[in-house]
Amino acid sequence: MGLPQDTTPHWYVVHTYSGYENKVKSNIEKIVENRNLGHLILEVKIPVEKVIESDSKGEKEIERKLFPSYVLVKMVMNDESWHVIRNTTGVTGFVGPGSKPVPLTDAEVEALGVETKVIEIKYAVGDSVRICDGPLSGFVGVVDDISPDKKKVTVTASMFGRETKVELDSMQVKPLDD
Repeated sequence: MGLPQDTTPHWYVVHTYSGYENKVKSNIEKIVENRNLGHLILEVKIPVEKVIESDSKGEKEIERKLFPSYVLVKMVMNDESWHVIRNTTGVTGFVGPGSKPVPLTDAEVEALGVETKVIEIKYAVGDSVRICDGPLSGFVGVVDDISPDKKKVTVTASMFGRETKVELDSMQVKPLDD
């Protein structure tokens, strides 16, 4: 087939027969383990969401597939890895034009929540920070709260002689000593 020899792993979307997502995932994982292909096929995921279902018996939490008939695979695309995935029982093919798989973009991967990036921040609650982006850029404030996922921070900034609480993206503030 002659795929480009890129050694960078990317996420690809694999189409499966309806209802075969879990079987395809476990088949791929077994093949990777048995053939020692962990360096080529790194991860297999089925995007799901947790949903509360209620009926006459009460409520229960269930997992619902976000994309029925699709499995996401993080892999180094080459002839060998392509053949392994393509020939897995239950797989109908890769998503992409013809037989050429197209990797997901970083933005698509982030939007799907498939890979979580660890956000490292260099300030804590009580620290003074400089707002470096947005309409309040240049103002200094004190960190009141940091969200558990570290994506948002609440800062009290002094604007026009008044203390004002603002919620900002964690990347919009920097410690004063930077």
